[in-house]
Amino acid sequence: MPFPPGFRGLDIEDQDMVMLDADAYGYALGVLQGPLDEQRGGGLIRLTAVFENVLPAIDNKYATRYYTRVRDMTVLAAEVETLRAR
Repeated sequence: MPFPPGFRGLDIEDQDMVMLDADAYGYALGVLQGPLDEQRGGGLIRLTAVFENVLPAIDNKYATRYYTRVRDMTVLAAEVETLRAR
């Protein structure tokens, strides 16, 4: 999906929406490349919580769908990382 129009430079719940997107993809890529170190693993967990604050505050249907998919990818990456640690 293309990045939502009008969300560049937009902050929602004190989160820059471009950076939120970039961070999510960065963590997911990191998980695909191998185990995350403790600091990045903690960052991934914190990022999943950020989405729970941001998603309800988005008032654009397309952007809600877009960021829900990004959140789902982040949650899946966290699950993979958790299973890897066992």
